[in-house]
Amino acid sequence: MRLADFLREEQILTDLKGRKKEDLLDEMVTEVSSMVDGVDKQAVLKALLDREKLGTTGIGHGVAIPHGKIKGLSDIKVFFGRSIRGVDFQSMDNIPVHLFFMIITPENSAAAHLKILASISHLLKNLDCREKLLKASTGSEIYRIIAEAEKRT
Repeated sequence: MRLADFLREEQILTDLKGRKKEDLLDEMVTEVSSMVDGVDKQAVLKALLDREKLGTTGIGHGVAIPHGKIKGLSDIKVFFGRSIRGVDFQSMDNIPVHLFFMIITPENSAAAHLKILASISHLLKNLDCREKLLKASTGSEIYRIIAEAEKRT
């Protein structure tokens, strides 16, 4: 399962401003809610925050993968966000998070949900890839970096 098959250039947010976990998630959901037909912004935000209550999705190395299952969603949606300043996301390594992959999936897509999480996690274990994503100047450059990195793995 390739991340580039789910992520689109217009789903890439290059300069998130939120300084706290809740603010950042609200900002991302607000930005992307217009891109997903028939899904309630508040329902998405609640699903993401409920998931964070179970344990942080900040996986370390400046990366977080907030995710949630959404009733009524027809297929997997992936969004990328970058915070230049970084956000305290209560990550496993206590390092501020700069790179965010937000995933929303239909309620009945457990296997696909896990595969996309694994794909992102594998991709972002690569320091070179993370550094390129931090330095990229446009959404199209970020998309290209992700697609090229996936081809090498």
